[in-house]
Parts: sequence; structure tokens; C-alpha cells
Amino acid sequence: MFRNLDEGQLRAKTRELRTKILKMLCEAGSGHSGGSLSSIDILTVLYNKVMKHDPKNPKDPGRDRFVLSKGHVCPALYAVLADCGYFDESHLMTLRKYGSILQGHPYMHKTPGLDVSSGSLGQGLSVAVGMALGARMDKGGQRVYCLMGDGEQQEGQIWEAAMAGSHHKLDNLCAIVDQNRLQIDGFVKDVMNIEPLADKWASFNWNVIRCDGHDVASIEKAFAEAAACKGKPSVIIADTVKGKGVSFMENKCNWHGVAPNKEQLATAMGELECD
Repeated sequence: MFRNLDEGQLRAKTRELRTKILKMLCEAGSGHSGGSLSSIDILTVLYNKVMKHDPKNPKDPGRDRFVLSKGHVCPALYAVLADCGYFDESHLMTLRKYGSILQGHPYMHKTPGLDVSSGSLGQGLSVAVGMALGARMDKGGQRVYCLMGDGEQQEGQIWEAAMAGSHHKLDNLCAIVDQNRLQIDGFVKDVMNIEPLADKWASFNWNVIRCDGHDVASIEKAFAEAAACKGKPSVIIADTVKGKGVSFMENKCNWHGVAPNKEQLATAMGELECD
């Protein structure tokens, strides 16, 4: 495990990383604000309290694996990877620029610390299932984590992978759904309703855990429950708010794929510093 921050340190870290996400998006002039802000608490806990990983040895065979299936929220992952020391933080300001190691969607051949290139929604869980199967064959004790969006649950491939995960009893696999209830075209329930989501996952014989996706203690507890479950994979449904932490972004679908301008960034920084 890279670090072992306490609850107060984790809360401070998530606030710090939100500012970095917004700064890099503003500098890029494009990118995905809403989902990056809704998922950053989950990623912060995962990389600081849960996963076995070492920035000094990013290809360690014994490391846990992470798949960002909702690849468009990579600014959040990049902020976490830089904070952990996988690359210098100066790279954050090169997001989406020509020649940058930080592309608009994760590209494992350029960005240190990535295990998977992603971006096409619905595919990440299938990759994670394969990784979990391989880890079990290696008998190394590695765990595999996969972060998905709730709108992404509309993809059929998610449910094919869910069947495979339960069929093979992959208790070293933990999926996470960032349930911020919004996607690019509006509320998930209006585009294509996915509820009752917990019941759907349970019917596929997954261990279903719910948590507050912005409460670091609740998130940490959910990951511990997933690790303790034997004989089936686990899915954490994390209740979140799109654009969390910035009042004019929260619960607004138009902030799905929009970066703040300089004036909006200044307002957001003021809110985050007063949090």
C-alpha cells in the first residue's frame, strides 16, 4: 500500500485534488468536469488506503490492478497518479495537449501507472474480469478494481462481464459504480432507466454494497467489505453528486464534458478553499 492517510488527511487530499482537476481542465480548455469531481473521493481512498501499488515499481507483478472503464474522467485519475508520484505534477497542465503523456482518455503506453487504455464505455469490466482470472491463475493474491459510470450500466457488455465474473466466482474482483445519476444527455432515469440497479447486480450473483461516495470512511468500509467477501465478486454502488464540490456544477448535466473558463475556475477555487 502506498500511503495510509487518516480520515482528516483523506478529506483534505480530496479537496486538494479537486483544485488540481479544475486547474488542468481549465488549462486544457476541454474535458470532463462533472464525473471527475464525482469520482475523485473514491479514487483517493482506493489509491491511498486500499490498493497494493508502488509508484517506484509500477510494473510490479504483485500489484493490484485498476481499470477506469469510464475513461473520460481520467483527469481525476491523473491527479491521483501524480499525487502518488507516478509522474511529475507539472504534466497535469499538459492535459489533452499534443505530445502530452496525459491524453483525453487513458492511454497506457504513454501514461505511467496505467494498466489499461480505456474510453469506449462498457468495455472495462470485461478487461477487469480477464485480469482477475489471470491473477487467480498466478496465485499471487492480486485484487482487481474497476470504476464504471451509472450511465454506463446501459451497455450490454457490462452484463455479459457480470455473468462471467459471477460464473467464475471472482472474489478478487471489485467493481464500483459512480452513481451520480447524470449522463451527457440528462438524468440516467430519463435516458434509459437502470433501476433497481442493486437488485440487478444481486440477480447476477454479485455481492452488492452501497456507500456514500463522498464520505471517505463510508468508502473505505465498502472496500473492506468487498475484500472480506468470498466466493463471488463484489460491486460497490457509490452514491455521488456530479460536479461535487462546486455549487454551479453540482447536479448539472451540461457540466458532463465542459471545462471551466478562468472566471469559473476562480469562483470554484474560492468555494473549495472555503470548504
